[in-house]
Amino acid sequence: MDEERALYIVRAGEAGAIERVLRDYSDKHRATFKFEPTDEDKRKKLCEGIFKVLVKDVPTTCQVSCLEVLRILSRDKKILVPVTTKENMQILLRLAKLNELDDSLEKVSEFPVIVESLKCLCNIVFNSQMAQQLSLELNLAAKLCNLLRKCKDRKFINDIKCFDLRLLFVLSLLHTDIRSQLRYELQGLPLLTQILESAFSIKWTDEYESAIDHNGPPLSPQETDCAIEALKALFNVTVDSWKVHKESDSHQFRVMAAVLRHCLLIVGPTEDKTEELHSNAVNLLSNVPVSCLDVLICPLTHEETHEATTLDELPSDKTAEKETVLKNKTMVYNGMNMEAIHVLLNFMEKRIDKVLPPLRDVTNRPEVGSTVRNKLVRLMTHVDLGVKQIAAEFLFVLCKERVDSLLKYTGYGNAAGLLAARGLLTGGRGDNWYSEDEDTDTEEYKNAKPNINLITGHLEEPMPNLIDEMTEEQKEYEAMKLVNMLDKLSREELLKPMGLKPDGTITPLEEALSQYSVIEETSSDTD
Repeated sequence: MDEERALYIVRAGEAGAIERVLRDYSDKHRATFKFEPTDEDKRKKLCEGIFKVLVKDVPTTCQVSCLEVLRILSRDKKILVPVTTKENMQILLRLAKLNELDDSLEKVSEFPVIVESLKCLCNIVFNSQMAQQLSLELNLAAKLCNLLRKCKDRKFINDIKCFDLRLLFVLSLLHTDIRSQLRYELQGLPLLTQILESAFSIKWTDEYESAIDHNGPPLSPQETDCAIEALKALFNVTVDSWKVHKESDSHQFRVMAAVLRHCLLIVGPTEDKTEELHSNAVNLLSNVPVSCLDVLICPLTHEETHEATTLDELPSDKTAEKETVLKNKTMVYNGMNMEAIHVLLNFMEKRIDKVLPPLRDVTNRPEVGSTVRNKLVRLMTHVDLGVKQIAAEFLFVLCKERVDSLLKYTGYGNAAGLLAARGLLTGGRGDNWYSEDEDTDTEEYKNAKPNINLITGHLEEPMPNLIDEMTEEQKEYEAMKLVNMLDKLSREELLKPMGLKPDGTITPLEEALSQYSVIEETSSDTD
């Protein structure tokens, strides 16, 4: 009924009536994301009617009401096929000031129309493959970059920048070709970095150093949202840069890394927004070439020298004393400011606690479940060798490279590949230095430990021992039968007996035995 009434007014009414009925529809369906299939055809016709109104000379307030309803309706993928045409896309581009290079942004009254048009384009491009193809044909990425250049240093139009960046992110997410265009043809890396500089109001004290005011106000919600969208778009633009980049790009990557350092040392309007901001900054840092990450640390200023505390002076536990030290002191190591590194370590520590919390669930296999640990253990037997190795190495490091700790969390069957590659099948730990081990075993684990299957890594009920019911003759017969089967498999090279060398690596059994013989003979000679 809402669509029928709105459609009737849109087709036959004057601008004031259209604005009123669409405002009512928008207020009623503002939070609607699921629509009745029976009214699908009416919604399609309402969209078509709205586009016909948008090409007319109607007041700005009427345009905004039309666009608000179009944004709501564009959440439904099914109605977008007939309304997503080149002509309609061009209408939205014109209203969003994306068509003309010289079109200025001086009329403040037009800003709501620009913002609502960009919102509509975000929904339509994300939900319609036809719109995605038309975006390429209409060179939408270049138009968005041109709009950004018009408003990059103007803080009172943050909403325009925010939704421009969001649409740029959506485009670069859906089309890998656009990433390359943004990176090289449109100079997206310096442009988006400048957007971040503007959002953070950065003042440079040196080529790659910015002034940090720890007592300054937090970022506003608008500045934070704008920065988050810019970080997401930059991630897509630089997604392969860590392994492929030109030497001439090093300066630009260092500038970006310096901006990200600034980002890590400031806060947003709320704790959740700060977490989101830092999370996107950390993601983007993973795209920065390693050679350009040196700007994350910098020499101490004269003022910081008097406020510095070394890492050794920091209290080991998370007490109020530690928080006071962190708030009033600059983190220092070897005369360098380590504040950004400290923020990174704290950020990763929060996530590590989610990966391997104290082990309480011992009834299920380590790879069964939906926790981060379960997912990583499943990846330890992935068919992709790279994925398999990275997942195993990550868990091994979290276990301080202790074999017994790794087996506790993963089971021997899942960890065997890594341990064989590291020469640690006989136990022990890696070569790296770690802090002293702590007793983290829970009561649940300690009680169940005697009955945990070391291969599968979970608690199993004791199985009856069939050998106990055999006579000595039956045991001997079964043993010889097994020997003969193994011998046949070995001779036909279907199975190759393996053994462990003294260094813990796997080798053919004959070679392993010969090495142990050599060791014994050497020991005898020295005796």
